Amino acid sequence: MLSAYITHADCTRHDMGAGHPECPERLAAIHDRLLISGLLDYMVPHDAPLATAAQLARAHTMSYVRELTAMAPTEGHRFVDPDTMMSPHTLQAALRAAGAAVLATDLVLAGEAPTAFCNVRPPGHHATRGAAMGFCFFNNVAVGMRHALDAHGLKRVALIDFDVHHGNGSADIFRDDERVLMCSIFEQGLYPFSGEDDNSLRMVNIGLPPRSGGDAFRAAVTQHWLPALDAFAPELIYVSAGFDGHREDDMGNLGLVENDYAWVTRRIMETARHHCGGRVVSCLEGGYALSALARSAAAHVKVLIGAD
Repeated sequence: MLSAYITHADCTRHDMGAGHPECPERLAAIHDRLLISGLLDYMVPHDAPLATAAQLARAHTMSYVRELTAMAPTEGHRFVDPDTMMSPHTLQAALRAAGAAVLATDLVLAGEAPTAFCNVRPPGHHATRGAAMGFCFFNNVAVGMRHALDAHGLKRVALIDFDVHHGNGSADIFRDDERVLMCSIFEQGLYPFSGEDDNSLRMVNIGLPPRSGGDAFRAAVTQHWLPALDAFAPELIYVSAGFDGHREDDMGNLGLVENDYAWVTRRIMETARHHCGGRVVSCLEGGYALSALARSAAAHVKVLIGAD
């Protein structure tokens, strides 16, 4: 059975201005790399649908959904925070990105795909229940996870976040949800300056010092994530797949390389095969050095779809 590849042209139309690191070319870089490496031959393409208001309301307040919809400009750009802007195509792209996670959930839980990769933007893990921030508007992975829990009736879902920045929005949404285990690794001292004091049995947030490199990253996964995941025994695993911890990406300074992303994906897949029949949904988050992003995403996807 082939894995699912979910994207949409609308996600390339969202634009936050010339020179902004969260640019449309990110999706093309990943797609082209997956194409030339032959990985798309192992995947079934799907167009991301638009998330519905009811689906968004599982992760966000309805007042926020209405407010963001009303803010959408008809021309130019509109700031929602100092580094996050809406253009006339942003709302449509954000709805597609969240809808991709919902479709991925449906496909994987229906047994139509063993795993899914959502090559979408804008990213989502900084979006809280009631605010857009950090290039994020809707929390895509959270919308998908709540769909799995509330619409499909799952009882235990895990979120793995290896973006260089802490997924504060995901933590905000899931902090009080006993059905969710969140495991994250991020660089200390970076935006959004949170995470290290946000730990519990269901929040395993590990901040690493700058220039930690792959050895420290792998040790944190082995010592902290894997025991927590085994104890939780998830029925489905989601990945907030951010690749801005790569040594070529100046958004962070962890010093990771493609092999580190392949390694962590192998650990995720081993856990998924042990606990939930190999079911994993991965959604793109950060990664802004285009070549490093494409190579890292391809390394991740290759393991995710069992082509390694």
